[in-house]
This record gives sequence, C-alpha cells and structure tokens, in this order.
Amino acid sequence: MNFCSNCGAAVELRIPPGDTLPRYVCRQCTTVHYQNPKLVVGALAQWEDRILLCRRAIEPRHGFWTLPAGFMENDETTAQAAARETAEEARARIEVGELYTMIDVPYISQVHLVYRARLLDLDFSAGEESLEVALLREDEIPWDQIAFRTIGMTLRYFFEDRRRGNWPFHCTSLALPPPAP
Repeated sequence: MNFCSNCGAAVELRIPPGDTLPRYVCRQCTTVHYQNPKLVVGALAQWEDRILLCRRAIEPRHGFWTLPAGFMENDETTAQAAARETAEEARARIEVGELYTMIDVPYISQVHLVYRARLLDLDFSAGEESLEVALLREDEIPWDQIAFRTIGMTLRYFFEDRRRGNWPFHCTSLALPPPAP
C-alpha cells in the first residue's frame, strides 16, 4: 500500500500507538489501514451420490476442477456467499446446509469455508468463471486435476465421512504453501 484511501497522502508501515503489529498509517490524516484475511466461501453440492464440480475458466489454476467457491462480498452471510458463488459459477440452485469445513490458509491470508448443500434440480451450466460443470461420483473425480488443496481436503473428508455415516465439522490449517512445481 502506498497511499491512503481516505485522503490520498502517502502511508508508512509502522506500529500504531496501542497496537502490536505493523500497519499502514497515513502520514497526513493518521488513518490506520488494517489488512485482514479474505474469506473464500463455497458449497459442496450433492445430487444423489454425485458432487457438483466446476472446471475453472480463470486463473489461478485455469482448467483445474474445484467446488463452486469464491470471495465473500460485503453485506452477505457466508451461507449467502456459498449460494451466490454456486449460482455464478455453475448456474445452479442449492439448499445450503451446515458449515462443513473451515481451513485456515495463513500463507495467503485466507480462510476457506465450505458448506454442505443439496442441489435443488439438474438445471445447471457453466457460468462466466467455469469452462464446464459436472456431477461426478467419487471414482470419476479427476483427483490429480483438483485446483486447490483445500478443495481436495474437503472432498476427501466428505467421501470418508459418507462411508462412516458421520458428518463432523472439519477445522484445520494449511501452515505451509504447496511445493513449487
């Protein structure tokens, strides 16, 4: 950050009085600019024994498969974000269920939340950010083409939990970035 979004003056990185972490502080109006993690919210939408997946038409990970998910917007709940992202990426309608996974991704300052959901009908198609969408059974999922580790983890939890008939909430952290290609 170089300039204050409040007055346009230059900012400097320093620890403001009463704080413990460096923040961007405006040299002119003294506004403290806090930068906090982003929430990525999605849905694990199920139809019978299949899961709705989207093949990404955007970077990062263009051409790889993911659950419909994206950044939460202001003025919406996390459940609303999951439904909106599913509608945008897969043009699908869902009934949002319980929060299923919460995965901290601190090395990119994100928290990924995925809800279990029920697909309401089979009227879906690729949205602007998807090359294609598909309902896939566990043995049809292209595991080596999953876009993000958090999505792979969520899918693995789901299929393990389904086999056990138990649906716990999964909360974990990815402390390290993925290995370089």
